Amino acid sequence: MVKRIVPVFFCLMICQGVFSQEDSLDNERLKQMVTLSEVVIHNNLDVAKFLQRIKNDTTFYKAFRTLHILGYTCLNDIRMMDKKGNVKASLQSKTVQHVANGCRTMETLDERTTGDMYDDKKNFNYYTGELYASLFLTKGKVCGENNIVRGIEHSTKSKSGIEKHKEQLKMLFFDPGKKIPGIPFIGNKINIFDPDVAKNYDFSIDMTEYNGQDCYIFTIKTKEDLGSSERDNIVIDNITTWFNAKTMEIVGRNYDISYDAGVYDFDVHMEVQMTHYGNYLVPKTLYYNGTWDMVFKKRERGVFTATLFDFNK
Repeated sequence: MVKRIVPVFFCLMICQGVFSQEDSLDNERLKQMVTLSEVVIHNNLDVAKFLQRIKNDTTFYKAFRTLHILGYTCLNDIRMMDKKGNVKASLQSKTVQHVANGCRTMETLDERTTGDMYDDKKNFNYYTGELYASLFLTKGKVCGENNIVRGIEHSTKSKSGIEKHKEQLKMLFFDPGKKIPGIPFIGNKINIFDPDVAKNYDFSIDMTEYNGQDCYIFTIKTKEDLGSSERDNIVIDNITTWFNAKTMEIVGRNYDISYDAGVYDFDVHMEVQMTHYGNYLVPKTLYYNGTWDMVFKKRERGVFTATLFDFNK
């Protein structure tokens, strides 16, 4: 099972609402753990309400689902590295997603590859490439999709194989306070608002400018003085999120996650920037730099960037 879970592990991490939990710290207790900058204090931010919005946020997840109902152009850049940091395989392409009559298709305008990015049947030789394709490259015609997130319940019931693993990943990132069957060793370690986990983190709120917008910046990062046993409970190293100060929409988010379970390990950094197309919040750029390894599989070191523009409907 580990062999299938870990590659898929990264497929949904960039479109998550990691703050939606059930048995978590209440807002008043969490408020006491958050460090506020002077400008935030002087701005009279309702911290408890702010934290509640963060914990219940679905706008980030919705933004990525919105890619399934819009047309757009994407510049794709995937690079696989060797242990010395040299590029051993790459793909650069320009694709256009077309939307018509409730269906989406994708046209490749230009593509260049090096190394063994593809096999003879033009399937990716790397799980990192499969990850990228699952996010931004459409195969064939896909119909009947929407961007509705309200009321979505994630469950592994009636699912098996790769579909079960995908659902486990949705639960992992959208409902991290819940027990997830079948994902070994991580358990409750990602529930950053659980009292036993939260004590290992520093929480802070500040104000800053981000891409020309006045924003609240909410940071969750591991404490610097953790002992080795406490460090073993860390999966999320850092999450930094920028919220537009007027609309409270997410305009950017950075992640650092890592874990070594013996039979697998990963260390991933990602950056996501958002933009608007009309009333739609959508991702504008996504940058990934990560390495992972598992038993019976070669270590993969990958870097990719997606740049999306010319949205249409």
